[in-house]
Amino acid sequence: MTTYYQIPAHMREALDQYARQKCPVGGFLTALLENNFMEAVGRADHHNLMILPSYAAYIYNEMPHNCHGSPAIVAAWLASRPLPAQDASEQTDSFGKGEPA
Repeated sequence: MTTYYQIPAHMREALDQYARQKCPVGGFLTALLENNFMEAVGRADHHNLMILPSYAAYIYNEMPHNCHGSPAIVAAWLASRPLPAQDASEQTDSFGKGEPA
C-alpha cells in the first residue's frame, strides 16, 4: 500500500521541486536522495523517522531514477540545473570589461 499521504506536504513539494526544477533540498532530504540511511536517520525529526519507508517508496516510485541513489548522482543532477538568464545590465563586452553589450 502506498503511504505517500504520511509525508508532510512541504516535504513532498520540496522533493517535487528538486525533481522538476533541480532545486537543492535540506540535509534530511539530501541524505535520503543520496541513499545515506545513517545520515537521514540522524537528521530526521520524530515524525519523519517513523515514515522513512514512505519516503523510500515515494523517491523510488515517483521520482526520476537518474536524480537519486548516491551523492555523485545527486551532485550531477543539481549541477545540470540551467543557469538563470543573465540580465542585460550584467552582460559584458567580449573583452570582459563590464561594458554593456
